[in-house]
Amino acid sequence: MKCGTVPLDSRPTVSYYSRVKVASTRSTGTLELVEREMKPDAKKRVSLGRALAGMDPEVRFDVYRNEAGQLILDPRISVPAREAWLFRNPEALAAVQRGLAEAADGKTRSLGSFARYADEE
Repeated sequence: MKCGTVPLDSRPTVSYYSRVKVASTRSTGTLELVEREMKPDAKKRVSLGRALAGMDPEVRFDVYRNEAGQLILDPRISVPAREAWLFRNPEALAAVQRGLAEAADGKTRSLGSFARYADEE
């Protein structure tokens, strides 16, 4: 089966992923050996404690297996559906990123208190 594209639905079904073959993985550098000769327990589990040190506690993984039997864990952070629109709108995302960069550079100004609007609906 050929590689497919990710469906537009934000939570593709397991059956979709089981049909997709991963052609390649993104690499950001060299691999670091975290543990040597780790053996799965009786329930085929392995402990990733050391490998996950310092990672975001909300991380989840897509798990891929290649033809050589190597397992690849691709970390991801889920975005709430109510925020997904931002990542689908390149102009809005660029504006937010620009604003964050300006704030980091100290290019901000106070607009005063907004307390008077707190009771408005």
